[in-house]
Amino acid sequence: MKNGYPWELKRPERVRHIHFFGRSDVYKDAQGKLQHRWVDTHDVLAVPYDIPIPGYRNEVVNTLRLWRAASTDIFDLGEFNAGAYPEAVAAKNNAEHISMVLYPNDSSENGKELRLRQQYFLASASLQDVMADWVAVHGENFTHFAEHHCFQLNDTHPSCAVPELMRLLMDEHGLDWDSAWKITSHTMAYTNHTLLPEALERWPVRLFRQLLPRLLEIIFEINGRFLQEVARRAPGDNALLQRLSIIEENGEQMVRMAHLAVVGSFSVNGVAALHTELLCDELFADFHKLWPQKFNNKTNGVTPRRWLQWANPALRELLTEQIGPDWKNDLDHLKALAPFAEDATFRKRWDAVRQINKARLAKLVLEQTGVHFIPGAMVDTQVKRIHEYKRQLLNALHVIHLYDRIKRGEGSEVTPRNVLFAGKAAPGYFMAKRIIKLINNIANVVNHDADTAGRLRVCFLPDYRVSLMEQICAATDLSEQISTAGKEASGTGNMKFMMNGALTIGTLDGANIEIRDAVGPEHFFLFGLNAQEVSQLRGNYHPEVYLQADHDLQRVMDLLHSGYFNAFEPGIFDPIMHTLNNPHDPWMVLADFTSYKLKQQEAAALWRDQTEWQRLSILNCAASGVFSSDRTIREYNADIWHLKPLVMTP
Repeated sequence: MKNGYPWELKRPERVRHIHFFGRSDVYKDAQGKLQHRWVDTHDVLAVPYDIPIPGYRNEVVNTLRLWRAASTDIFDLGEFNAGAYPEAVAAKNNAEHISMVLYPNDSSENGKELRLRQQYFLASASLQDVMADWVAVHGENFTHFAEHHCFQLNDTHPSCAVPELMRLLMDEHGLDWDSAWKITSHTMAYTNHTLLPEALERWPVRLFRQLLPRLLEIIFEINGRFLQEVARRAPGDNALLQRLSIIEENGEQMVRMAHLAVVGSFSVNGVAALHTELLCDELFADFHKLWPQKFNNKTNGVTPRRWLQWANPALRELLTEQIGPDWKNDLDHLKALAPFAEDATFRKRWDAVRQINKARLAKLVLEQTGVHFIPGAMVDTQVKRIHEYKRQLLNALHVIHLYDRIKRGEGSEVTPRNVLFAGKAAPGYFMAKRIIKLINNIANVVNHDADTAGRLRVCFLPDYRVSLMEQICAATDLSEQISTAGKEASGTGNMKFMMNGALTIGTLDGANIEIRDAVGPEHFFLFGLNAQEVSQLRGNYHPEVYLQADHDLQRVMDLLHSGYFNAFEPGIFDPIMHTLNNPHDPWMVLADFTSYKLKQQEAAALWRDQTEWQRLSILNCAASGVFSSDRTIREYNADIWHLKPLVMTP
């Protein structure tokens, strides 16, 4: 907003008032009915800005409405005249903080409050906007509202929409509870994107009571009515009531936002086959038994317009020349590419495209980091959010192993490899930041050792963003999808890499399973424990067993212990060492090291046979059509939204 944006249109006539703080008041309306209202609030203005989003060849332009928070009181003259200059603009500053940074650091109490304020602000503004449009056409008749609206809750972040829609229907438009609940529970649909507890938000009741008192009342009422239904189905099962309750009672009372989303929605979906299975069997098992009809799977996809046509222009032209242009509108047409994997002339042209993209990436890496990638070497890439479950640490241990082999005199046996890391960490995530530090320290040692010349280069590319990924995915040979099995909901980077011809090394996790099924098990580098084995090992995991069984792993850990990669920063990686050696390590990094190392050796051996590598690269691209977001959206529409599909224009 600082410099303005030509496609952005401010809409001051559609400003909405968002309530915070205050209290809930009960009164009798003109008909003598008891009603509720939220009074003595501190309001913030939601100012809309519209950006046009053109459809793809369908004569339609949609609107992306963004919301900026603004104060109702720009300046408090009384505070200013009293000499309290900061306080005079405090209201303005506090309001603007809401839309300043998406997903602020919530490791502090202030951060938690800001995050909840932000979530409610965005949900309330959007719902008020929709309601205003409906009332302008239909007045106060909401009989058919649910037939024309569906709100897809993207994880738990917008779960406030459930009680907020109830509040608007009852407090602002006079509906009774049953009518409002029927509408709400038939318009909300919840997509769960992760099994990790940190993303299944839980907010202290005391924070809700202070910040959103009217919503808390509604949440308690939703929970009370829901638990009555559960009790009728399972009389006397108090343990079930505790597990299902929206309010967690152990210790400080907490609002379970995932439970609120499930209870308030008519559809609950995961984003990959395994992920949805784990939702039904583990995370939401009790809810699934209660409402099996609610649960469904919608495997993620990525848009081929950006991640193939735009990101890889050389490949775009080659594909169109070879199989025609229809693949641009229907990615399933890429299947026609498969027979050409056996054509030596086409493989040569395929490889030429890949060399163009790899040269482009090498230039970017050199400009951004000063690291010289090895020409012609394998580009081995792991780019994704920095998180322990995604196991950048496992990849880093393997890099140390390769470096150790070179130092032991086995350099001639090590396949030349450029290892690329990129990704961002949550601002308050200490261990993720420390992992980034370790990767950079390893890179610094490896890249400045003369023995690694022409054999190994390591780079952490900073400031990861979409424009970088466009170049990275087009140039990657080996895609690292190595999360602890059962932890990755789906992944989408894995799809972008596959679409551009990368081979995948990965665990049976998320959409890796479907990628492996699509391309064929023999064309996927599978390693490690599966989700069931991880679950069975939990509570009986002993890292020293794996350490003692693998001499290479011992050498890697000895190098880390010795401070080889932190000679002038003693102890800086002790937290990482403690995690790796901890029997309670939920990510079980050491358990999968040996399997990962052996599968990496298979990948390295295959790389030496470029004819076979390029053949499998073509087959990966040819099998990627199912991972188009067009397919995903068609499934959401067929099962959840029920919109009339648009016809694409010639």
